[in-house]
Amino acid sequence: MNPLKKAADAAVSMSTSRRGALGALSGLGALTIWGCGGNSADSASETASASAVDAASESGLEKILATTTTTCTVVAEETEGPYPLRAILSNSAMLRSDMTESKTGVPLTLRIKLIDVNNACAPIVGASVYIWHCDKDGLYSGYDVNNNAGQAGLTYLRAVQVSDSTGRVTFKSIFPGWYAGRITHIHAMVFLAGSSLGNSSTAMATTQFGFPPAVTTAVYNSALYTKGQNTSVTSFSADNVFSDGTSTELLTLSGSVSAGYLGAIVLGIDQTHSSGGSGGGTPPTSPPTRPGGVV
Repeated sequence: MNPLKKAADAAVSMSTSRRGALGALSGLGALTIWGCGGNSADSASETASASAVDAASESGLEKILATTTTTCTVVAEETEGPYPLRAILSNSAMLRSDMTESKTGVPLTLRIKLIDVNNACAPIVGASVYIWHCDKDGLYSGYDVNNNAGQAGLTYLRAVQVSDSTGRVTFKSIFPGWYAGRITHIHAMVFLAGSSLGNSSTAMATTQFGFPPAVTTAVYNSALYTKGQNTSVTSFSADNVFSDGTSTELLTLSGSVSAGYLGAIVLGIDQTHSSGGSGGGTPPTSPPTRPGGVV
């Protein structure tokens, strides 16, 4: 069995078992249910995505989610861009929380909560979430082309996580850099629970995340980001992907350049929707364009 499908099936099974256990114990009262300690069934059901951060980060991420407005709106559909490297989706090594692979940059811990827009915003359990982005210098792993040279065979800043019993996934990464023609962003694809992932898998959602401009400016003023400020695209309105708005795609962040950032977002997903389904292939020597610029 595909290892990512196995993980998704396990997450769904654990969520179902947990609901059954809670139902059986409901007559004993909430204090009995939640007073089981570190070896409780609920603790055992948590995936790597939830256990991958320290207590302070966990608290901070949940505070961000608690203040995030949830409108149960489907996240905007965006292009997956020229560097999706879909071939790694079937690689079990990509099922990981820490995607840095020793890449330097301002630390970024990102939590994504998936909700079902067709089921009263209920959390989506067992879905596979694939995210990827460029490094601090604007390079993507896995491709060797003129303006992305020497990165073939590499897998940094890419990872897959399976949503836990609360619909959450968590990734450890760095704040992305930028390249000419695009504002700072992260790519994301969400696959149906139980899907066998591979180069031609069909996603339920393909989108991108944007960053608050003030945070981006602060990060690019730091010594680590030697390219400095993005002079090619200076606002969302000038970006060919985000120019139509970022209401469902803008990350909420807390932290600082010195301490690193925590980020979170709630994604509304239509599980009946199909998004894409063909491999990314090898991009041309320059990033492909659509009206307005590169993707």
